[in-house]
Amino acid sequence: MKRFWVIIFFCLISCFLFATGCAKHKPEKTADELAAEGLAYFEEKDYREAITSYERLRDWYPFSVHAKDAELKVADAYFLLEEYDQALVAYQTYYQLHPSDPRIPYVLYRIGRCDFDQMVSVDRDQTPAANALESFRRLIDQFPDHEYAVKAEEHIQECLKNLAGKEHYVGKFYFKSKHYKAALHRFQSVVNDYPDFGLHAEAKEYIERCNDLIAASAGEEDIDKGYEQPIVSDGNVWPE
Repeated sequence: MKRFWVIIFFCLISCFLFATGCAKHKPEKTADELAAEGLAYFEEKDYREAITSYERLRDWYPFSVHAKDAELKVADAYFLLEEYDQALVAYQTYYQLHPSDPRIPYVLYRIGRCDFDQMVSVDRDQTPAANALESFRRLIDQFPDHEYAVKAEEHIQECLKNLAGKEHYVGKFYFKSKHYKAALHRFQSVVNDYPDFGLHAEAKEYIERCNDLIAASAGEEDIDKGYEQPIVSDGNVWPE
């Protein structure tokens, strides 16, 4: 019996401490006040403070009429701060939570822009270009007539240009390293998989040179094999 009352006592203490903790974190401002505060900071371009206000609104009043706007404003603020990884997560979360929201075309566009704005020169990793291309194409597939689809199409060309440039750059690297088959594959990709961004003519020249060098190399191997093995049972001296 004594044990029972001890348990009750600790339960009451726990409840009291929990209630006290909740009281300390009681929202200090209404949803309307936080929405107005966040907007004021946002318009003043104080995006860090805007994020704080909008995140409080989102967390304290998740069912408020302002909650969705707050979620999107947080993403926009991170984007304008050029903190693209955080912005990308916020936009993707919004897309997953509100797939039928009328602002989804804008959200998809910004998802693409988060990667697009991180694109680098062709001698570096082109993952941002590939990701941006995928996002922009998804936007066009889902909302082909939307104004943001038109903007996405313009960016797609830049993505393709970077990706083609990367293939060409790697192809030249392989060629200089005398890895002609690997180089050939890259130059063929430039010609077959991408529009001509001024690279096709040179890529075709490299394709011809690669084919000649591969053929010459194969001939040299056959000569070497001929000296080592003068009798070839199947009559085929060409490597597979």
